[in-house]
Amino acid sequence: MPKIIAILNGKGGVGKTTTAVNLAANFAQEKKVILIDADIQGSASWWCGRNQQGMGFDLSQETDPQLLRELRKITGYDLVVVDTPPALRSEALATVVAIADYLVLPTPPAAMDLAVLIETVKEAVIPVGIPHRVLLTKVDTRSLGEALEAKNTLLRLGIPAFDALIRTYKAHERAALEGVAITQWRGKNAQEAKLDYRRVADELQRDWRK
Repeated sequence: MPKIIAILNGKGGVGKTTTAVNLAANFAQEKKVILIDADIQGSASWWCGRNQQGMGFDLSQETDPQLLRELRKITGYDLVVVDTPPALRSEALATVVAIADYLVLPTPPAAMDLAVLIETVKEAVIPVGIPHRVLLTKVDTRSLGEALEAKNTLLRLGIPAFDALIRTYKAHERAALEGVAITQWRGKNAQEAKLDYRRVADELQRDWRK
Protein backbone atom coordinates (compact mmCIF):
# COMPACT_ATOMS: atom_id res chain seq x y z
CA MET A 1 0.00 0.00 0.00
CA PRO A 2 1.24 3.53 -0.71
CA LYS A 3 1.97 6.02 2.05
CA ILE A 4 -0.65 8.81 2.24
CA ILE A 5 0.35 12.39 3.10
CA ALA A 6 -2.40 14.96 3.60
CA ILE A 7 -1.66 18.68 3.35
CA LEU A 8 -4.16 20.58 5.47
CA ASN A 9 -5.12 23.78 7.21
CA GLY A 10 -8.52 25.16 8.18
CA LYS A 11 -7.66 28.45 6.44
CA GLY A 12 -7.02 29.25 2.80
CA GLY A 13 -4.14 31.27 1.37
CA VAL A 14 -1.46 29.64 3.53
CA GLY A 15 0.55 27.86 0.83
CA LYS A 16 -1.34 24.57 1.05
CA THR A 17 -1.60 23.86 -2.68
CA THR A 18 1.93 25.16 -3.30
CA THR A 19 3.15 22.68 -0.70
CA ALA A 20 1.10 19.79 -2.10
CA VAL A 21 2.30 20.31 -5.69
CA ASN A 22 5.94 20.90 -4.80
CA LEU A 23 6.20 17.99 -2.37
CA ALA A 24 4.60 15.71 -4.97
CA ALA A 25 7.13 16.93 -7.56
CA ASN A 26 10.06 16.42 -5.19
CA PHE A 27 9.07 12.88 -4.26
CA ALA A 28 8.27 12.06 -7.90
CA GLN A 29 11.99 12.33 -8.68
CA GLU A 30 12.46 9.03 -6.83
CA LYS A 31 8.99 7.51 -6.34
CA LYS A 32 5.76 6.81 -8.19
CA VAL A 33 3.47 9.59 -6.92
CA ILE A 34 -0.15 10.64 -7.39
CA LEU A 35 -1.53 13.98 -6.23
CA ILE A 36 -5.21 13.93 -5.23
CA ASP A 37 -6.92 17.31 -5.49
CA ALA A 38 -9.67 17.05 -2.87
CA ASP A 39 -10.17 20.82 -2.64
CA ILE A 40 -13.40 21.90 -4.32
CA GLN A 41 -11.60 25.05 -5.55
CA GLY A 42 -9.41 22.78 -7.70
CA SER A 43 -6.26 24.95 -7.47
CA ALA A 44 -3.87 22.00 -7.87
CA SER A 45 -5.82 20.77 -10.91
CA TRP A 46 -5.71 24.25 -12.46
CA TRP A 47 -1.96 24.45 -11.84
CA CYS A 48 -1.19 21.02 -13.25
CA GLY A 49 -3.59 21.50 -16.14
CA ARG A 50 -1.42 24.33 -17.47
CA ASN A 51 1.47 21.93 -18.06
CA GLN A 52 1.16 19.60 -21.06
CA GLN A 53 4.53 17.99 -20.31
CA GLY A 54 3.56 16.98 -16.76
CA MET A 55 5.45 17.36 -13.50
CA GLY A 56 6.51 13.76 -13.00
CA PHE A 57 3.47 12.72 -10.95
CA ASP A 58 -0.11 11.76 -11.78
CA LEU A 59 -3.10 13.90 -10.79
CA SER A 60 -6.69 13.03 -9.90
CA GLN A 61 -9.39 15.46 -8.81
CA GLU A 62 -11.73 13.88 -6.26
CA THR A 63 -13.89 15.59 -3.63
CA ASP A 64 -16.41 12.79 -2.92
CA PRO A 65 -15.78 11.53 0.65
CA GLN A 66 -16.96 8.02 -0.24
CA LEU A 67 -14.39 7.73 -3.03
CA LEU A 68 -11.67 9.39 -0.95
CA ARG A 69 -12.23 6.68 1.65
CA GLU A 70 -11.00 4.18 -0.97
CA LEU A 71 -7.54 5.78 -1.29
CA ARG A 72 -6.11 3.06 0.95
CA LYS A 73 -6.86 0.56 -1.81
CA ILE A 74 -5.02 2.44 -4.57
CA THR A 75 -2.29 0.45 -6.31
CA GLY A 76 0.69 1.26 -8.51
CA TYR A 77 1.98 4.15 -6.41
CA ASP A 78 4.54 4.58 -3.63
CA LEU A 79 3.04 7.81 -2.36
CA VAL A 80 -0.31 9.61 -2.38
CA VAL A 81 -0.26 13.37 -1.65
CA VAL A 82 -3.69 14.88 -0.89
CA ASP A 83 -4.46 18.60 -1.18
CA THR A 84 -7.40 18.96 1.22
CA PRO A 85 -10.15 21.62 1.36
CA PRO A 86 -9.56 24.61 3.70
CA ALA A 87 -12.59 23.79 5.83
CA LEU A 88 -12.21 22.13 9.23
CA ARG A 89 -15.71 20.68 9.25
CA SER A 90 -15.56 19.35 5.69
CA GLU A 91 -16.49 15.68 5.36
CA ALA A 92 -13.83 15.27 2.67
CA LEU A 93 -11.16 16.61 5.04
CA ALA A 94 -12.27 14.35 7.89
CA THR A 95 -12.22 11.35 5.55
CA VAL A 96 -8.68 12.04 4.35
CA VAL A 97 -7.34 12.71 7.86
CA ALA A 98 -8.79 9.39 9.04
CA ILE A 99 -6.80 7.38 6.48
CA ALA A 100 -3.60 9.46 6.22
CA ASP A 101 -0.22 8.23 7.47
CA TYR A 102 1.18 11.73 7.93
CA LEU A 103 -0.15 15.30 8.03
CA VAL A 104 1.70 18.39 6.85
CA LEU A 105 0.20 21.62 8.16
CA PRO A 106 1.42 24.70 6.27
CA THR A 107 0.97 28.14 7.83
CA PRO A 108 2.55 31.57 7.58
CA PRO A 109 4.19 32.59 10.88
CA ALA A 110 1.93 35.63 11.43
CA ALA A 111 0.09 35.51 14.77
CA MET A 112 -3.42 35.33 13.27
CA ASP A 113 -2.49 32.52 10.85
CA LEU A 114 -0.73 30.63 13.64
CA ALA A 115 -3.80 30.92 15.91
CA VAL A 116 -6.01 29.30 13.24
CA LEU A 117 -3.41 26.60 12.67
CA ILE A 118 -3.23 25.77 16.38
CA GLU A 119 -7.03 25.45 16.42
CA THR A 120 -6.77 23.09 13.43
CA VAL A 121 -4.24 20.92 15.25
CA LYS A 122 -6.35 20.77 18.42
CA GLU A 123 -9.63 20.02 16.60
CA ALA A 124 -8.62 17.86 13.64
CA VAL A 125 -5.18 16.40 14.32
CA ILE A 126 -4.52 15.60 17.98
CA PRO A 127 -7.81 13.64 18.40
CA VAL A 128 -6.82 11.18 15.64
CA GLY A 129 -3.23 10.75 16.81
CA ILE A 130 -1.62 10.83 13.34
CA PRO A 131 2.04 11.88 13.01
CA HIS A 132 2.22 15.49 11.89
CA ARG A 133 4.40 18.57 11.56
CA VAL A 134 3.70 22.24 11.02
CA LEU A 135 5.45 23.81 8.03
CA LEU A 136 6.08 27.55 8.24
CA THR A 137 5.39 29.06 4.80
CA LYS A 138 5.56 32.54 3.25
CA VAL A 139 8.45 33.38 5.57
CA ASP A 140 9.84 36.87 4.90
CA THR A 141 13.62 36.53 4.66
CA ARG A 142 13.95 40.04 6.14
CA SER A 143 12.17 39.09 9.35
CA LEU A 144 13.19 35.54 10.20
CA GLY A 145 12.66 36.41 13.87
CA GLU A 146 8.90 36.12 13.33
CA ALA A 147 9.36 32.54 12.11
CA LEU A 148 11.60 31.72 15.08
CA GLU A 149 9.00 33.13 17.47
CA ALA A 150 6.29 31.02 15.78
CA LYS A 151 8.45 27.89 16.15
CA ASN A 152 8.98 28.64 19.85
CA THR A 153 5.22 29.06 20.34
CA LEU A 154 4.58 25.68 18.69
CA LEU A 155 7.32 24.10 20.80
CA ARG A 156 5.75 25.42 24.02
CA LEU A 157 2.42 23.90 22.96
CA GLY A 158 4.04 20.55 22.13
CA ILE A 159 3.23 20.85 18.42
CA PRO A 160 6.04 19.52 16.17
CA ALA A 161 7.34 21.74 13.35
CA PHE A 162 9.71 21.23 10.45
CA ASP A 163 13.21 22.64 10.80
CA ALA A 164 12.92 23.74 7.15
CA LEU A 165 11.12 26.97 6.29
CA ILE A 166 9.42 27.94 3.03
CA ARG A 167 10.70 31.42 2.28
CA THR A 168 8.66 33.94 0.28
CA TYR A 169 9.84 34.17 -3.32
CA LYS A 170 8.06 35.39 -6.45
CA ALA A 171 9.38 32.13 -7.92
CA HIS A 172 6.46 30.24 -6.34
CA GLU A 173 3.80 32.46 -7.94
CA ARG A 174 5.54 32.46 -11.32
CA ALA A 175 6.02 28.70 -11.32
CA ALA A 176 2.29 28.25 -10.68
CA LEU A 177 1.36 30.68 -13.47
CA GLU A 178 3.63 28.81 -15.86
CA GLY A 179 2.15 25.48 -14.75
CA VAL A 180 5.40 24.02 -13.45
CA ALA A 181 6.61 22.79 -10.08
CA ILE A 182 9.42 24.71 -8.40
CA THR A 183 11.71 21.79 -9.29
CA GLN A 184 11.19 22.71 -12.97
CA TRP A 185 11.27 26.50 -12.75
CA ARG A 186 14.43 28.27 -13.91
CA GLY A 187 13.95 31.94 -13.00
CA LYS A 188 15.21 34.17 -10.19
CA ASN A 189 15.55 32.48 -6.77
CA ALA A 190 14.63 29.12 -8.33
CA GLN A 191 17.44 27.33 -6.51
CA GLU A 192 16.59 28.79 -3.10
CA ALA A 193 12.88 28.02 -3.48
CA LYS A 194 13.64 24.53 -4.76
CA LEU A 195 16.00 23.84 -1.86
CA ASP A 196 13.36 24.81 0.73
CA TYR A 197 10.97 22.08 -0.45
CA ARG A 198 13.81 19.59 -0.88
CA ARG A 199 14.64 20.07 2.80
CA VAL A 200 11.01 19.43 3.77
CA ALA A 201 10.93 16.22 1.70
CA ASP A 202 14.19 15.07 3.32
CA GLU A 203 12.81 15.70 6.82
CA LEU A 204 9.67 13.74 6.00
CA GLN A 205 11.70 10.77 4.84
CA ARG A 206 13.79 10.87 8.01
CA ASP A 207 10.57 10.82 10.06
CA TRP A 208 9.34 7.76 8.15
CA ARG A 209 12.54 5.86 8.84
CA LYS A 210 12.27 6.31 12.62
